[in-house]
Amino acid sequence: MDLGECPKVHDLALRADYEQATKTKDYYYDIDAMEHLQSFITDCDRRTESAKKRLAETQEELSAEVAAKANKVHDLAEQIGKKLARAESLGADGMVEESMKLMEEVEDLRKRKASAEQEYRNSMPASSYQQQKLRVCEVCSAYLGIHDNDRRLADHFGGKLHLGFIKIREKLDELKKTVESRREKRREERELERNARFGEIADYDVTR
Repeated sequence: MDLGECPKVHDLALRADYEQATKTKDYYYDIDAMEHLQSFITDCDRRTESAKKRLAETQEELSAEVAAKANKVHDLAEQIGKKLARAESLGADGMVEESMKLMEEVEDLRKRKASAEQEYRNSMPASSYQQQKLRVCEVCSAYLGIHDNDRRLADHFGGKLHLGFIKIREKLDELKKTVESRREKRREERELERNARFGEIADYDVTR
């Protein structure tokens, strides 16, 4: 998914001005940010559901038993991809021991995945097995294939798009915890400001 260039202005000087300004006045930009992120995630989730529906309509329908076996392969593959991406990240940061421990877990998962793949292969005709069985990533709406290799899965789960959506979802959850109280506070402040303006207008009319 290509989002293109961000239309917003990214300027460290403006950020410094904002941080200085918020020391004297609350502009409630966190509410605007939450609403923007919510819209962004809602759009992503809508694409995810649309992709799932499209796959259900176009992919060969599997029996409940075979579908369960396919999902097991998918789940193990995702675990491998996530752990492999994490292990590579730790290794790059110099945390070799932690990286090697994760790689041991990856090897164990690979064995379990190979066994799950054999069960899945034996449960259907060879012609059907060769077809790419897809699922949709619940985080970023990208397609993942049951025959994707470890490298592609690691690139996906360790990629900027997937990790970016994780950060967005985490930040959105964080902002949601305070948004209602913040909205109420903003409403109260705006009401006070309106009353103050009306009072000034009334005083001006009286003195005329």
